[in-house]
Amino acid sequence: MKRYLFLSVLSVLFSCTASGPADEDGSRLWLPSSGSGHGRAVVSCNVNDITADMAARELEEHFEGTVSLVQNPSFEGKHGSYRLTSSDNNVTVSASDAAGLLYGAYALLRLQDTGADLTSLDIQETPAYDIRILNHWDNPDGTVERGYAGASLWQWDELPETVSPRYEQYARANASVGINAVVLNNVNASPLMLTTEYLVKVRVLADIFRKYGIRTYLSVNFASPKHIGGLSTSDPLDEDVIRWWRDKSDEIYDLIPDFGGFLVKANSEGQSGPQDYGRTHADGANMIARALAPHGGTVMWRAFVYAPDSPDRASQAYEEFVPLDGMFDENVIIQIKNGPVDFQPREPFHPLFGATPHTAQMVEFQITQEYLGFSNHLVFLAPMWKECLDADTYRAGVGTTVSEITLGNVWPQRTSAIAGVANIGSDTDWCGHIFAQANWYAFG
Repeated sequence: MKRYLFLSVLSVLFSCTASGPADEDGSRLWLPSSGSGHGRAVVSCNVNDITADMAARELEEHFEGTVSLVQNPSFEGKHGSYRLTSSDNNVTVSASDAAGLLYGAYALLRLQDTGADLTSLDIQETPAYDIRILNHWDNPDGTVERGYAGASLWQWDELPETVSPRYEQYARANASVGINAVVLNNVNASPLMLTTEYLVKVRVLADIFRKYGIRTYLSVNFASPKHIGGLSTSDPLDEDVIRWWRDKSDEIYDLIPDFGGFLVKANSEGQSGPQDYGRTHADGANMIARALAPHGGTVMWRAFVYAPDSPDRASQAYEEFVPLDGMFDENVIIQIKNGPVDFQPREPFHPLFGATPHTAQMVEFQITQEYLGFSNHLVFLAPMWKECLDADTYRAGVGTTVSEITLGNVWPQRTSAIAGVANIGSDTDWCGHIFAQANWYAFG
């Protein structure tokens, strides 16, 4: 299985490269180009929607044949599901929503570019996780923490007036592999990201991403009410603090109606958090979650909590979060690294998985190669991620794997999610090396 996955990813990457120009520089990633020899499609679509329009445009420019895009509310499958069927060279992409049509269009292009037989298709696919999110560790000054592919992709000093064409290319690449959410900035968050000046810049990116079915999230500094709100405290039980987060959430949703929510790193590695005020992680997470709740937003609260003097770093998150099980609001998800130490080359699955059956959990993987050669080595990470997801925790008997728990199949949770810390930067080839693109692709 590992060998098959490795070879299948490389076949897509390098078949696309082979079909491109001789001076391929990696900027096209795995996506089809206008010079691929295709692009004579006849496309019909039964819905008028900006995302469905993107699906039609991709096929018109890159597919050879006749395609019908059919959005059908009675189509069986969750958001983003699709079905490909064909007779001779006439293909139908069916889905219950526009996102499914877009994913189906990219799946069809992938099949075409890898030489598949398109004359008798009958393929149906459904995204496993509701939220499939990239976490960028990018800073407002253009640096990237644990970044090995140049500076940040986001040109904050140029936005909102100047918009790089790479923003749309980035969104297209994510949508082509089913990634539907993005956290723009570092978990060691600058309070600047919540100022009106920066939110107006974020809106430009969100407007681009929306066309590709991608929702925008931000990492937030828990002490923002003190740093940029003029308050003397960031105590999550203080009425002024509660009001500040509520007003800030209202401001964001006025600018970005489909804003996804916040990612929070609190009381870890010197970051501020509710424990600064004698409060719990649940107190802090719920305070922010309640500000987002009227808008449908989500709080992803990281379980990576440790201090330099922690007696046992591998157990600290377990000891802090297990006693809080059942105390978190339903729009809070605890984001847990695959292992308890810190993205090590080899470590067991995190003991928190399945230990809080009344609290939603999600897994966080690292696509960027922090402890795996700092991108000086060629490393394919999908087998390691698969090993973690397939690991049996035995929390509720045999088969209670990390994936089953985080999908909400063992204990119900409102939303399922999976995160990957991005390896993307401003380098021409996006990831520092064309091989490293395989990890971005495989995560999707």
